[in-house]
Amino acid sequence: MIRSELIARVAAENPHLYRSDIEKVVAAVFDTISAHLAAGGRVELRGFGIFSVRRRSVGRRCNPRTGEIMTLDAKSAPFFRTGKDLHKRLNPDC
Repeated sequence: MIRSELIARVAAENPHLYRSDIEKVVAAVFDTISAHLAAGGRVELRGFGIFSVRRRSVGRRCNPRTGEIMTLDAKSAPFFRTGKDLHKRLNPDC
């Protein structure tokens, strides 16, 4: 599902709301989550999952074309862990 499909589904379930208002709400939610993660925070949506940031340390890798050893800078990467309810919906037999 992409953002426009999410907006369309929310609009279909809530015909009393304007589509432009729904777009603003969806954008605000994503912007807030992104800003909080960029600040190093963690976002927990009970039953859905946890968004967090994992730090990747400095590393040394070999360039497969040249064989040259390269040093990679430290960086941050987003990480998502499913919540208990979502995990049960995806795996009902567990």
